[in-house]
Amino acid sequence: MGRILIIEDDERRCSWFSNQFAKFELDTTADVSLAIEWLLQREYDLIFLDHDLALEHYEQELADDGLTGYAVASWLAEHPECQPGVQIIIHSLNFPGSDRMRQCLQNAGRDAEHVPFPYLPSLLSSRRPANRKD
Repeated sequence: MGRILIIEDDERRCSWFSNQFAKFELDTTADVSLAIEWLLQREYDLIFLDHDLALEHYEQELADDGLTGYAVASWLAEHPECQPGVQIIIHSLNFPGSDRMRQCLQNAGRDAEHVPFPYLPSLLSSRRPANRKD
C-alpha cells in the first residue's frame, strides 16, 4: 500500500488531495507536531508540504514560529534516518518560504522540489507514486 503525507491547512486543497489520491492511504494535517509524530511512526512514499499552515502566516514571507511547513522541513533535514529517500513536493504559493524549505531539504540530501499548488495537476498527470492501496 502506498501512503502519502499531506501537510496542508486549506480545506479545499485537502479535498483536492483526497480526490486526486483516493486510491492511496492519506494522512493529512496542518499540525507540525502531529506531522512529525507520523513521520516517526509511518512509512511514506510521498510528502506534500505547504509552508503557511495558519492564517497569520499568510502575511509573513518567512514566519519562524515553529508552526509552518519550514519546521517540518527543518526536522526532516536534521533527521536523515527518518523517511530516507522519500520524495517531497513543496506546493506552497509562498515562494520565499518554499525556496527556504527546498534549500534546507536539498542541503541535507533530501529529494525535494517546489511545485506551486496550481501546477500540481499537470505534474501529477505525468507521474504518480508506485504503490497504490488495493
